[in-house]
Amino acid sequence: MKVLVVNAGSSSIKYQVFDMADESVLAKGLVDRVGIPGTTLEHKPVGKDEVVIKKDLPDHTAGMKLVLEVLANEEYGCVKSMDEIGAVGHRVVHGGEGFADSVVIDDHVKKVIRDCFDIAPLHNPPNLMGIEACQELMPNVAHVAVFDTAFHQTMEPANYMYALPYEAYEKFRVRRYGFHGTSHYYVSHRAADLLGKPFEQCKIVTLHLGNGASMAAIKDGRVIDTSMGFTPLEGLVMGTRSGDVDPAIVFFLMEKLGMDSSAANTYFNKKSGMLGLSGVSNDLRDVLEAAASGNEKAKIALDVYYNKVKGYIGNYIAKLNGCDCLVFTAGVGENAIDIRENICKDLDFLGIKMDVEKNKVRGKEVDVSAPDSKIKIFIIPTNEELVIARDTVRLSPK
Repeated sequence: MKVLVVNAGSSSIKYQVFDMADESVLAKGLVDRVGIPGTTLEHKPVGKDEVVIKKDLPDHTAGMKLVLEVLANEEYGCVKSMDEIGAVGHRVVHGGEGFADSVVIDDHVKKVIRDCFDIAPLHNPPNLMGIEACQELMPNVAHVAVFDTAFHQTMEPANYMYALPYEAYEKFRVRRYGFHGTSHYYVSHRAADLLGKPFEQCKIVTLHLGNGASMAAIKDGRVIDTSMGFTPLEGLVMGTRSGDVDPAIVFFLMEKLGMDSSAANTYFNKKSGMLGLSGVSNDLRDVLEAAASGNEKAKIALDVYYNKVKGYIGNYIAKLNGCDCLVFTAGVGENAIDIRENICKDLDFLGIKMDVEKNKVRGKEVDVSAPDSKIKIFIIPTNEELVIARDTVRLSPK
């Protein structure tokens, strides 16, 4: 079966086509600036030249229509016709408490996605637009939703409840959900393979470090805890997100800076994190360069970043009552040599020792732990699209 994987953003559509006979990628691409003047489609068919098409597209339906035309193009497509596509997998950020697994999309599923609009306003609305656009253009194939939150639904109340009046949970489902679940799922299963142990017998800490960042503690095949919460703002220091802060700071700064709730949301989600603390950039590469040049704010920002990750590592090893391995993944985790080294530095008491020479790699699957490290340290490039494709095949009618 050939599977189309779609990740629809507010003004973008990312896609990949897999031949699931051998799980090979046939093509991938990005439609950028959907609904905005200057729309561009970048299409990369395997074994052929990249194609760039500039054409203004008013909405996601028009964007998907162009994607399907490109995929079946005689010159640079990857299928002879769209009849070769047996199913479509859709990335959906938030499934609330409704889904602990991927699911074939029907009206109920779309209602749940819609019901989560108020807690995932930046992601779920465009995710649903992408689904409905694809269903309109491809009505005769199965469409599967794969949720970023699903993998974390094994958490117990001790780790997902907030110490708020219980009505906040009962009435509004205010609780910790966690995100990046598809990535944590992929790399933790791959880590179990590298350990040579059944996934259900492993204790794993996964570090998805990118512009958005989260960690997860996984024991016996279940997520015990994860760093992101009700929204992706909680947890680690990120590119532009503050991560954990005293909630009273929000009210204090709203009063001092004259911010309403929308401005405060922007302040903590878009102007904080490494960007706000360093004053340099949300990109850790720029912050590292600035720190190396003597920028004190950049140095402090990096120290805060490292300490936050180290704190979560210690927290999770305690909750797991031991650990088989740490797993670094995502853009920073897979490529930032200095970041990985500084996170693992001085964790010897926990049994974590890195081989700094082995660590001098980018984007490769490798064991970078020292010979005497009690806990393995893996770098594993994530592959969320493959997880979506596999789930799509698993759930599609045979």
